[in-house]
Amino acid sequence: MPITDDDIRLLRDAAPEAEALGRLAPVQLELIERRGWWRLLAPRALGGAELALPQAVRLEQAIAEADGSCGWVVTLCAGAGWFAGFLAPALAREVVATPGMCLAGSGAATGVAERTANGWRIEGRWGHATGAPHATHFSFNAVLQQDGRALRDASGAPRVRAFIVPAAGVRVLETWQAIGLRASASHAFEIHGLTVPDSHAFDIDPAAATQPGALYRFPFGALAYATLAANLGGMARSFLRQATPLVLERPVGPAREPLGARPQVRAQLQTVMQTLEAARGHCLALLDAAWDHVERDAGPVDEEPLRQASLAWARAAREAVDGVYPLCGLGAADPRTALNRAWRDLHTATQHALLL
Repeated sequence: MPITDDDIRLLRDAAPEAEALGRLAPVQLELIERRGWWRLLAPRALGGAELALPQAVRLEQAIAEADGSCGWVVTLCAGAGWFAGFLAPALAREVVATPGMCLAGSGAATGVAERTANGWRIEGRWGHATGAPHATHFSFNAVLQQDGRALRDASGAPRVRAFIVPAAGVRVLETWQAIGLRASASHAFEIHGLTVPDSHAFDIDPAAATQPGALYRFPFGALAYATLAANLGGMARSFLRQATPLVLERPVGPAREPLGARPQVRAQLQTVMQTLEAARGHCLALLDAAWDHVERDAGPVDEEPLRQASLAWARAAREAVDGVYPLCGLGAADPRTALNRAWRDLHTATQHALLL
């Protein structure tokens, strides 16, 4: 499901409306649904696309390059849709078949799940759920309790499990006020006294997968790092695409000569782009190799090289933008411009905890 030029134009053109709304624009949502992006990583047997991860990462970069908020929402919500490969099959089928299916959620274990006779009673508040206004379901982590006391694993640490619940049982709190990714609507949410059956708890582990595809044997950590880095890479490309002609044509000095007449400026632009693309190429090469390894069922994947390459790609994206921004002029500081939006989106995305 490659992104088309028409898709890119639609996402770019709708970005100002989405930012003003504080959520994705209706035309963007219609495109996401029509192209099946919510179900990008959901099991094929249940109606999802189950796209090979290297293809999904490249697609997510392209969406983020078109519009940072849209890329971020698709990436995190489709990433939550991947959890369908770990749910009890009947529940997974029900979730994926939901009209407009969109999963939002949080990886923070800031809630508790109290054991009941037939399931769990959920209480808690989670700080950020990208795409919250569009969600049909929410996923989250919670600390397990019984009789008001935390359940503990063999090492003595509190036990934590992932849960999924329908959006009807969730209260969204409109807390998202970041300078960038404004249309991602990454609001807080809370749950009070919601009881769910055992089937709504699940474990994100290849050994616990309920679907047979390679996608559900791929380690979650490596998937998360690669998809986030791809978003930053896309946002940086967007910024540089817009900034380069502005920098080259910007008149400076008494003679009002364009900055592009200075060899060092041209060299700087070339260097940041080459560095960014080299980091991208290295990360994607490692991702392709890891995917091949999992497809061949060749044993556990060494996640660390891909994690480091993802962090290097994200770092290269930030450094590329920060290196060119001072050359752009005041237009880059105007929040009404697409260039400034790309700058704000990227610097907001860099605050994700995995990218520290």
